[in-house]
Amino acid sequence: MTPSQTSSPRPTFGERHASRIRQWRLYAHVFAASFSSMLGLALVLLFLFLAAFGPWLVPYPEHTTGSFDMANRLQPPSAEHWFGTDEMGSDIFSRVIVGARTSLWIGILITGLGAGIGVPLGIIAGYKGGLTRAVIMRVTELFLSVPGLALALAIVAALGPGITNCVLALAIVWWPGYVRLVEAKTLSVKEELFVESARSIGARTPWILRHHILPNCWSPIIVKMSMDMGMAILSAASLGFIGLGARPPSPEWGAMISVARSYMPDWWWYSFFPGAAIFLTVLGFNLLGDGLRDILDPRSREQ
Repeated sequence: MTPSQTSSPRPTFGERHASRIRQWRLYAHVFAASFSSMLGLALVLLFLFLAAFGPWLVPYPEHTTGSFDMANRLQPPSAEHWFGTDEMGSDIFSRVIVGARTSLWIGILITGLGAGIGVPLGIIAGYKGGLTRAVIMRVTELFLSVPGLALALAIVAALGPGITNCVLALAIVWWPGYVRLVEAKTLSVKEELFVESARSIGARTPWILRHHILPNCWSPIIVKMSMDMGMAILSAASLGFIGLGARPPSPEWGAMISVARSYMPDWWWYSFFPGAAIFLTVLGFNLLGDGLRDILDPRSREQ
């Protein structure tokens, strides 16, 4: 009998990752057992689908790019125009659906930039300590001492209105929260035995940060990002509402409500449907964040 015939068979993928598969099954069970978590996931997936495919699904795509139909201005919801029309005769349903892409992209950019700035600074502050930590945390506290929306208003007013400046202003407001969160987590993780062991065998600081510190910070970061998405979209819509964010005729929900307020309450549908889209999106991300916190932080399930 040859050596190849006597050697034991190679373990399958399921055998090699059995513990991880059991962990993910537990996560799925806990998440699926919560109605609110599943509702949040359904709402988020719905708006992600609309953001990806909405421009090809709407009945009047030309109304999302500045075209109008004055003969049908301010028509109430009907079979032809499900959400009614605006003051230019544009189909509100088409504009709300296409606006999902704009609003979600704004939310993703704000949270992504905020985390991209705050997470590295938080890890550095928590791991290095000393003067480095003191400087980073004092600057962070300075930003946190100013109300976020007021700071964003000041930045956008200085830079000028527009989606790009709105995203930059809100990202500047968002990063300090990630610094404080990750710094606190890093302070606890760096005292663990596996980090001490890595130091004792001569592992370099970048390797420790990449392989030990950052992986143990991902859970709270993911939860915070999922919940921040809704608040970022709401904040961007607030800036659009007062004319400092997206500008008409951009199909952004906040900008649509800003124009629609002049037509309340007689033409209620004009502001109702963009407002409902903001409400459902924020609700979806908040519920999803709660569900992720339940599965990624076992202590939250014990409370």
